[in-house]
Amino acid sequence: MRRSAYPAFALALLVVATTGCSSWYNDVPSPDNLLAQVPWFDQMIASQAVFPYSRLGIPRNTPPGTVPVTGGEVDWSAEWAVANTTTADQLLNPTDGVPSARGDTLYHTFCAVCHGVAGAGDGPVGPKVAAPSILTPRAIGYTDGYVYSLIRYGRGIMGKYGDKITEQDDRWQVVNYMRQLQAAVVQPAGGQ
Repeated sequence: MRRSAYPAFALALLVVATTGCSSWYNDVPSPDNLLAQVPWFDQMIASQAVFPYSRLGIPRNTPPGTVPVTGGEVDWSAEWAVANTTTADQLLNPTDGVPSARGDTLYHTFCAVCHGVAGAGDGPVGPKVAAPSILTPRAIGYTDGYVYSLIRYGRGIMGKYGDKITEQDDRWQVVNYMRQLQAAVVQPAGGQ
């Protein structure tokens, strides 16, 4: 190497060695930070979180002795709190027993995933969790109140749906729709 190249080589080495000593690159915003400054890209950040099954501002459990505003509703959770299974069997279906479109919708939304569209336990999840058919003689023998309590509180591998089907009348509509499916098995299509 020639003597005149030593100063240029030393200067290049000094520049490379001291490059890491500066923090100027920390002051330059990254592309992600620049995009965050544009107002139409932050809509998801500023949006309000939504919990689809929550009932905001309404307490789940009522204090003991609470009287409903309408005066006609019963606090089912107070009766179930004592774990009295005969209470579930004694519940009477307050509806006329005629299936409605609401019961059909709720059944297909929450129940058909496991129990199947026709109730045979062949839904997409049914075989994986061994969901029982609701068309068996045993299931047909359950009282409406017992089925209502199964929907509200769950049992065994079946989870509770009382927090998802929040209205009492809606749960009874699911019971009515289930009874319609069971009636199709009891009475064959020929009507005999």
